[in-house]
Amino acid sequence: MTVMDQVYQEHRAPASPGHPRILSLANQKGGVGKTTTAINLGTALAAIGERVLIVDLDPQGNASTGLGIDRHSRNVSTYDVLIGEAPLRDAVVATAVPRLQIAASTMDLSGLELELGSTRDRAFRLRNAITALNIDATEATDYTYVLIDCPPSLNLLTVNAMAASDAILVPLQCEFFALEGLSQLLQTVEQVRSTLNPKLSIHGIVLTMFDSRNNLSNQVVADVRQFMGSKVYNTMIPRNVRISEAPSYGKPVLVYDLKCVGSEAYLKLATEVIERERTLRAH
Repeated sequence: MTVMDQVYQEHRAPASPGHPRILSLANQKGGVGKTTTAINLGTALAAIGERVLIVDLDPQGNASTGLGIDRHSRNVSTYDVLIGEAPLRDAVVATAVPRLQIAASTMDLSGLELELGSTRDRAFRLRNAITALNIDATEATDYTYVLIDCPPSLNLLTVNAMAASDAILVPLQCEFFALEGLSQLLQTVEQVRSTLNPKLSIHGIVLTMFDSRNNLSNQVVADVRQFMGSKVYNTMIPRNVRISEAPSYGKPVLVYDLKCVGSEAYLKLATEVIERERTLRAH
């Protein structure tokens, strides 16, 4: 029995019905654990029975590399999709994790804004690509979650992600300037909601790199919970060396070391995300 089979047996949850829920992982600050969360939340959701597609919109392509997708094998990328040269399904490749696929990125994405210029539909390229994928869904592409890994900036790529999404999931590092960056992101979300995507909401804020021995970490947690209330997930992602090591092996931490505290945290976060979805559907 593989590691993922073991998790599936222990944590299995019924896959969500209907169209996929599209969540963007966004924060204009770098180094907050955004890509790490995309990889490991996607893996955890897949491990408990969801069918997940990660869309890598970061020109650095770290989500693709962290899932073991070699740069030389990215023949069709999210860049090709956004400039209209390929459908999204052609960019999707399988990962070593059952029920988890990824549309990989390349450095070509960094020039997208200049290439699209003032094209009228430039903010909706990704939304249109995902809609087309849903129409042509097969058993292999009938996703229940699409997670979009955004670049660490508020540019056309991030706007495309937000215009295509149902909600934003915000990784927030437990550090001094956390709330300052959060307020800027919330303003951007509000702008996108008022101009491009009225259904957009904040799904939740996940506190990352938490160190319970650090007074600053604890103070940041208290401040963010006071400021954002129930939008903050109960699950916090701890500082954990195994989480840091896993990408260099092209593996999610759940595959690299299932029993470490980082893996346990991401499984809890996946469960919490699904519970929020059920609550939203019930209302």
